[in-house]
Amino acid sequence: MTDVTDPGRARLYEELALESRRYLAAYVLFNQAVADHLGLHPTDVQCLSLLTAEPEPLTVRQIADRTGLTTGSATRLVDRLERGGYVTRTSDRQDRRRVLVTPVPERLARVTALWDDLGQSWQTLLDDHSEDELRAITRHLRRAHDLGHTQVKRLRAMPRPD
Repeated sequence: MTDVTDPGRARLYEELALESRRYLAAYVLFNQAVADHLGLHPTDVQCLSLLTAEPEPLTVRQIADRTGLTTGSATRLVDRLERGGYVTRTSDRQDRRRVLVTPVPERLARVTALWDDLGQSWQTLLDDHSEDELRAITRHLRRAHDLGHTQVKRLRAMPRPD
């Protein structure tokens, strides 16, 4: 068990909390800059990121669930991406009532080229870490992702403050 009363550890937690907030703010601003550069909305960029991370196309309902948008807002998001040529809608062959949203590889290349170019800087940032450190960073990010999703669900279930 970790001794949370240890002053040295408490200082590290404070420093980590501060750096986490700074990192998250920087990422949000980075996402906004990518969106601005591409002429998209930041949520559109995140949706494209989600779509490219999934092995199969998503439905609008799944996009809504993953982004926290209403189905109406997710539909408008998909409408924008479809107008921009980033995605297509196709009928699900197993269930013709469902519509799948599929990224358009040629159009998405514009976005991935930007991510790849910027990603090289991220790679350089990680180059001086050992394999054990990279595993620890990866484990932390995976756990932070899962915790983030849990906290989003929790926040959405809570009543809004007056």
